[in-house]
Amino acid sequence: MSGEQGRPLPLVTPWTEFYWTSGADGRLRLQECASCAALVHPPKPVCPYCRGHDLGVRVVSGYATLIGFTVSHRFRLPGLPSPYIVAQVAIEEDPRVRLTTTAVGCEAGALRLGMRMEVVFERAEDVWLPLFRPSAEQPPPAPLPPDEMDPEQVRRSVRPMPRARKFEDDVALTGIGMSRIGRRLMADPLALTVEACEAAVADAGLTMDDIDGLATYPGGGLQGGFGEGGVTALEAALRVRPTWHSGGGETFGPGGSVIEAMLAVSAGLARHVLCFRTLWQATHDELARQGRIVPAGGRLTGDMGWGAPFGATSAAHVLAQTAQRYFHRYGATRETLGWIALNQRANAALNPTAIYRDPLTMDDYLQARLITTPFGLYDCDVPCDGAVAVVVSAADTAADLPGRPIRVEAVGTQIVERLEWDQSTSTHEPQVLGPAAHLWTRTTLRPSDVDVAELYDGFTFNCLSWIEALGFCGIGEAKDFLDTGKNIARDGVLPLNTHGGQLSHGRTHGMGLLHEAIVQLRGQAGERQVPGARVAVVSSGGLTPAGVLLLRNDG
Repeated sequence: MSGEQGRPLPLVTPWTEFYWTSGADGRLRLQECASCAALVHPPKPVCPYCRGHDLGVRVVSGYATLIGFTVSHRFRLPGLPSPYIVAQVAIEEDPRVRLTTTAVGCEAGALRLGMRMEVVFERAEDVWLPLFRPSAEQPPPAPLPPDEMDPEQVRRSVRPMPRARKFEDDVALTGIGMSRIGRRLMADPLALTVEACEAAVADAGLTMDDIDGLATYPGGGLQGGFGEGGVTALEAALRVRPTWHSGGGETFGPGGSVIEAMLAVSAGLARHVLCFRTLWQATHDELARQGRIVPAGGRLTGDMGWGAPFGATSAAHVLAQTAQRYFHRYGATRETLGWIALNQRANAALNPTAIYRDPLTMDDYLQARLITTPFGLYDCDVPCDGAVAVVVSAADTAADLPGRPIRVEAVGTQIVERLEWDQSTSTHEPQVLGPAAHLWTRTTLRPSDVDVAELYDGFTFNCLSWIEALGFCGIGEAKDFLDTGKNIARDGVLPLNTHGGQLSHGRTHGMGLLHEAIVQLRGQAGERQVPGARVAVVSSGGLTPAGVLLLRNDG
């Protein structure tokens, strides 16, 4: 078969060519470690299981077990018209190897987790894409392969504190600022950044001349509406001449710049670090529709190179399959996720800066158009334009500042699971179990001490995963914990995403959650204020290395 023109294709390198050209003779090939016989995917220069260096290529049977699938309804992809089925399969010879693929030769209604699949190749230019269809003979469904690390193994893998002194004690969060937030503001993203940064510095009782550090995520260029140009752009505008700066995507989630700033302040590299995060995806997408921005072309690398050729162009496609496996294992339903969406909307109704404030019912949620099963419209966060800034200061300066400083009790940052999107934890959002377990090793506080939780909700399932990972209910118990939404309401046992979250307030990539946590701990949230809030937990990260902060108000 020949692929249609325009379908996104991977960058074929000398070390991945064996995989992408397997279909030339119809035989699937994977990397194999000669030392321990493990199959390794994606290919690596060293075996991640035994760290051996004697790696070769093995022809495998082409049979696999279906471990996930999602029907994509709203994503447009050249050469792959919607709806289409994105799937994940576990190779029979070594189920630790999971391939993202497109399911073909079947209707979605005929697919069942655990069924046997077989490879069939589709050629597109110099690439043979390994697609999978149900095999002709179907044995009873196989059990889903276990994760390489279960939650208990994750906890045992957390490294102990190397010393009793905590760097968290050296810092305070002294200022917050937020720009205008809206849909398609058609504003210069750097102007939004400056607006938020000026507000944060003023809120801290400082001037720009006091700022000696800058930190952001992801840094760099405009990045398709996910940044304004980073430290380079802001320094060119404000000329604060920092003694320390940081900007990059491989940090502790989109809000990881704050943890980086804390480390810099504790080390004595800066006294007041201005952390910022800007998005303008809504305007970017509108300009692209108008033809005024032309998306970059070329072959794909990284995680996207292994997924996008098969239609997995979004984190939604990965998390939707993870949610499906979670439903299969623990008996949760779409209603389980719906209570999160309804809670966020109820809180947003009391927040004048939220984008969506109209009432939302369970019927509204269930009847909304599908995005990629089981996610509907209200399972997904709201692309928006806006910027959020936070000032991290040395603790010994806080007494001289006019505001009420918020202290950081602990952070959680450890990577325990695999980072590749489709090779990581199969029943929770990847990169939540490790940071969550790490957090609780750095404090004597426990989940029962938390008064308000601002948990990353790029999708409803992100939020569910953080609730369980942080121990607010047991693994697999969210169905009961979330039922009716009472536990996560503002007057419940775990007031959740009190400003509306990213599902209703807008996608501010974790920094908006931190902003709201500080507002709550200051007692400045107005109608949505949680009475007596003294301890807050904030998580940041969705399919990226993630971070968690536990905050307290000592006032």
